[in-house]
Amino acid sequence: MKLSEIKHAGLVKWVNEVAALTTPDEVVVCTGSKAEYDGLIEGMVKSGLATRLNPEKKPGSVLFRSDPSDVARVEKRTYISCAKQEDAGPTNNWIDPVELKATMTGLYKGCMKGRKMYVIVFSMGPVGSAFSKIGVEITDSEYVVCNMIIMTRVGTKVIENLGTDGYFVPCLHSVGKPLAAGEADNGVWPCAPMEHKYIAHFTDDKVIWSYGSGYGGNALLGKKCLALRIASVLARDEGWLAEHMLILKITNPEGKVKYITAAFPSACGKTNLAMLIPTIEGWKVETLSDDIAWLRYGKDGRLYAMSVETGFFGVAPGTSAKSNPNALAAASKNTIFTNVALTEDKDIWWEGIGYDAPGTVIDWHGNPWTQDKANKEQAPAAHPNSRFTAPAEQCPCVAKEWNDPKGVPVSAILFGGRRPSTIPLVHMSRSWTHGTFLGSIVGSEVTAAALDVASGIRRDPMAMKPFIGYNAGDYFQHWLDVGAAAKDQSLLPKIFYVNWFRKTQDGKWLWPGYGDNSRVLKWVFECCDGTAKTVDTPIGIMPTVDAIDRPEGVSEEDMKALLSVDVEGWKKELEDVRKNHYPEFGDKMPKALWDVLDDVEARLDKASKPRRCCHCCK
Repeated sequence: MKLSEIKHAGLVKWVNEVAALTTPDEVVVCTGSKAEYDGLIEGMVKSGLATRLNPEKKPGSVLFRSDPSDVARVEKRTYISCAKQEDAGPTNNWIDPVELKATMTGLYKGCMKGRKMYVIVFSMGPVGSAFSKIGVEITDSEYVVCNMIIMTRVGTKVIENLGTDGYFVPCLHSVGKPLAAGEADNGVWPCAPMEHKYIAHFTDDKVIWSYGSGYGGNALLGKKCLALRIASVLARDEGWLAEHMLILKITNPEGKVKYITAAFPSACGKTNLAMLIPTIEGWKVETLSDDIAWLRYGKDGRLYAMSVETGFFGVAPGTSAKSNPNALAAASKNTIFTNVALTEDKDIWWEGIGYDAPGTVIDWHGNPWTQDKANKEQAPAAHPNSRFTAPAEQCPCVAKEWNDPKGVPVSAILFGGRRPSTIPLVHMSRSWTHGTFLGSIVGSEVTAAALDVASGIRRDPMAMKPFIGYNAGDYFQHWLDVGAAAKDQSLLPKIFYVNWFRKTQDGKWLWPGYGDNSRVLKWVFECCDGTAKTVDTPIGIMPTVDAIDRPEGVSEEDMKALLSVDVEGWKKELEDVRKNHYPEFGDKMPKALWDVLDDVEARLDKASKPRRCCHCCK
């Protein structure tokens, strides 16, 4: 498609301005067609950037290896740039927009020389839905184009829907590696040095600029940049929620359906839960999204969640036939693999795939690698944040509603993280405000998805800390405001806090997880129906010890441990929230959440005092 065929004058003007600045050899408007995708992949195979995989084992699939400096989101180089630093808040890196635009404009000057400039017009959400948003990513990376074709709705239908004056979010990206005359990448992953990497969100005018990285959320600007950071600002302004959440559909043996969203920090089991295969007879789980959900009120007063992506950008290590067979099936063909290992017969392998490496493989650095189980210090063959990009429609458990332009009504929202102690298997909030409190204090062990975060427990409110496009204190208030806006409070989703990762003192898992998490979902389902066995505790509503079907190997004593309230542990947890977490947000921290903190602490204090057996006890 030619630029001259686009009827949107504002878009054409912007594209021409970018072309004049970056000086590409050619401008290409992407159609999103299979022929276009196949041609781009073939070009990258010929240039040595991609390796075509065994057509009998992984038909239509390729492997990429990135530069070692370009393997994950770089949070220290990610910015929320607005006129007032206060509006970015304490959880975001801030640079004055005038200064940052000047710096990046200097970097963009001539940065696409020797390359093609691709114009990707894409829709987050079904094309034409009143809830969807259109973005336009300009990039000089064929890798980005191919990933965006899998992950979003790209092409002529979106361009037609944009019309002559429709709203779009401008997204500018460059790998930051211009080519001299006759020069080529020659199999070397193109990117800029770390000090020149910038992922900038200009939230006052809703514009995204990214420079220097070709990987993941740094470069696929429809994903974290638009669908979360910029969308969270749009959601604040328009009265909805843009969240780092999966959406699943659960059906009980009687055929009754509920929809559940869940927010976990990256690499804490979102994809596994979204594609879960239940271990309880008669129950069924299907997926609508494994990563991002936009939530708005429907005409009936219920909160609806819409899936905005068309693919899965999943973490490869740990994905196996046991942990997530549906993800493996989704990635069995027409998939882009990045930074996993390559076997001798041109198949893929990674740590935790469920079987040993088949002989000598080529690791993510491109070097021969032979598994040595006795060597605990052996570097992994696949990078811990290696990925697969797979079309959602290939997933065996994708729900028929995944492309519904209205979204689906949400019955429950789950928060959770990876915590070896204190946090029980599951508990439910008493109200939307209490649920917002639970989301605001989420903490998890640090994962490989964030390259530059120190080890330990990271407090990650709503699993959104890296993705809130404005002051997190205002974000908490927005959550409270959305709840208060419900026409009928009884129609609001119930909010839960889950933790599949509890361990014994000697480091053994108390809960098997994976498909057995369906037993927790069953109790959540029953809570929404008003039929669950529950007990009121200082931290919220919890299951009775016999309320959740026990998996094989989990004893009654294990269940008691999983469902007990660690009063002293919770006191320490809340002390950390009071002294270290909430004060970070200063005057922006909503009083309503401080009040919940006071209330839960008071309940814990009361529970820790010995009960008197009669009036004479002192």
